[in-house]
Amino acid sequence: MTHAAQRPPSFSRTSVPRIGVLGSYGGFNIGDESILACVLGCLRAHRPHARIVVFSRNAEHTRTHHRCADEVVDWEGVAQRQLLDTLSGLDLLVLGGGGILYDGEARRYLRLVRAAQAHGVRTFAYAVGAGPLREPDDREAVRSVLPQMDDVVVRDEESGLVLDEVGVERELTVTADPALLLSAEPFTSRMMTHEGIPTGKRLVGMSVREPGRAAEKLDEGGYHALLADVADFLVRRLDAHVVFLPMERHDVRHAHAVLSHMSAPDQGRIMNGTYSPGQVLGFMRHLDLAVGMRLHFLIFAAVSGLPVLPLPYSGKVFDFARRVGAPALLGVAREQAGLLLAEVDRLWDEYPQRREEMQSRVRELCGLAQETCARCGALLDEIDGGLRTGSDMEDLSTRP
Repeated sequence: MTHAAQRPPSFSRTSVPRIGVLGSYGGFNIGDESILACVLGCLRAHRPHARIVVFSRNAEHTRTHHRCADEVVDWEGVAQRQLLDTLSGLDLLVLGGGGILYDGEARRYLRLVRAAQAHGVRTFAYAVGAGPLREPDDREAVRSVLPQMDDVVVRDEESGLVLDEVGVERELTVTADPALLLSAEPFTSRMMTHEGIPTGKRLVGMSVREPGRAAEKLDEGGYHALLADVADFLVRRLDAHVVFLPMERHDVRHAHAVLSHMSAPDQGRIMNGTYSPGQVLGFMRHLDLAVGMRLHFLIFAAVSGLPVLPLPYSGKVFDFARRVGAPALLGVAREQAGLLLAEVDRLWDEYPQRREEMQSRVRELCGLAQETCARCGALLDEIDGGLRTGSDMEDLSTRP
């Protein structure tokens, strides 16, 4: 086990800490936006008057939707000198959370973390997800930068195993996804009517996406037909209406493809409005069952107390299914249709007996998500001690 390298303290000119938050923010994915909302909430709870700077992939979107940030800067396609000036003025850089340490992206995020470290800025990995990591440049960046961070918290055991395999030699703490702490916002009956979603009928939420890097060889047509079989089964079995929730822009195409394969497409609906993460979480309270692929769709459903059937496409979904006690299927190939439909049937029948256990597990995960926030707060306390010391020294140096 190694510890963060000894660095000279980074002192602000005042006792108000400057905190940077770096991640895949900017409106590309509801899950990432929910993570940012929870990270900002944590930082504000610990340091209400801190100056918080968000490094975004779309600064305009982040300014509009996360108004508790004091400053938002683009970190892609901008002059490096300007970016370095902003980084060097921080007292703490928070990386994450969410799945950002993967091939093609890890090196980009960690380049900024490395630059911050070089200027004496403290760094904290906030419940990050890792993998796949096969590219040499990304593996090397992870191996060299993470051991120099003040604390590294991963959101699931799968990520910890990936980092161990890469060769990260430092202590890692496993907690849970920050979005487990998101607060719900109302999703009103007027919003339901606007979406054309019937009331007074059972509703099943579905989340579909591209197969992803973990299932690149999956036949897309068969995959869409399988999910359509599941949707049709739910329509017949529960006399339900199926609502597809796109968690990011590309999900819409796959939802349309599934809907086109359904024998009862009139019993399906794709949500097309633009909603905040809190509103999406609020919508879950209208559902009776959730079946899906996107991790944060599943998190929102579990937090809302719904019976959840994950459709696994990657390790993070397997891990979440195991941790909440949901059925852990082996994949989404067409030949598994019978098994998948049997699991849906069993989930619906057995959930009343399993509800209490699942809700207990979700509460445990929420507690772990709180632990990440507490660890970040502890680091802020340590930084504050340095800020006060630096301020006292400055006062002494100006006395006659």
